[in-house]
Amino acid sequence: MGLRFEEIDWQETPQGEISLRRRRDPVVDADVYEVKLGEEYLMSSLFTVAEIELARIGLAALDRSPLRVLVGGLGLGCTAAAVLEDDRVADLTVVEASAPVLDWHRRGLLPDVAGLAEDSRCTLVHDDFFARMRREPETAYDVIALDIDHTPRHVLHHSHEGFYSVAGLTDLTRHLVPDGVFTLWSDDPPDADFETHLAQVFTATSSHVVEFANPLTGGTSSNTVYLGRRG
Repeated sequence: MGLRFEEIDWQETPQGEISLRRRRDPVVDADVYEVKLGEEYLMSSLFTVAEIELARIGLAALDRSPLRVLVGGLGLGCTAAAVLEDDRVADLTVVEASAPVLDWHRRGLLPDVAGLAEDSRCTLVHDDFFARMRREPETAYDVIALDIDHTPRHVLHHSHEGFYSVAGLTDLTRHLVPDGVFTLWSDDPPDADFETHLAQVFTATSSHVVEFANPLTGGTSSNTVYLGRRG
C-alpha cells in the first residue's frame, strides 16, 4: 500500500488553482481520486455512476451507427470512457478548458481510464465548450454530452449562464445532426425551469434521476441527467 494521501499535480490556470489528489479511503478500502478548483471540490472517483449514465442514456436514444460524439468536460474521464465502450462510436471529441486536466490523461495519471488518450477514436481538445457552441459548427454530432457545471443554476463561471437559456440551447442544436441527442449532468434534482427551456428547443425531452450508493453517508444519493432530442 502506498501513501494514504498524495497531491499528484497542482497548477495555476485562468480558472484558478486546480489540483489532482489521491487518498486512500478506509470506508471503501480503495484509492479515491479527487479534483479541486481552488477550495471547491469538482469531482471524485467515489461518485461516477451518473457521469457514466450521462453517456449511456444519450447513446441508448439512438439505434444506428456509426456515431459521432462530443463530450464537454473531460474531468476524471468517466463519461468519455463510457462513450468509448459503445462499439457504435466511430469518433469522440472531448472538449476541456483546463490544460492540466488534458495533461493528466495524456500522462496516464488516472488508472481507472488508462489508455483513454491513446484510443484512436478519441480526440482531446483544449477549448472552451461554451464558446465553441456559440461559433459556427465545424461538424455535426449525433450525441453531445455535457458535464462541466454543477447545475444549470450553479455554474463554475458566470460566462456559462447564458448557455442554459433557450438561446444558448438553440446555439447547441446547430452542432447536432437533425435527430441528434443532447444530455446534461446536474448535481441537483430536476429543475422545472430548465425543463421548460429544454422543451422549447427540443422535440422530445426527459429528466432521468440517477441514484447511487453513497459510502460517506451509508445511504443513497442522486444526480439528474437531462435529455433533449431534435426532430
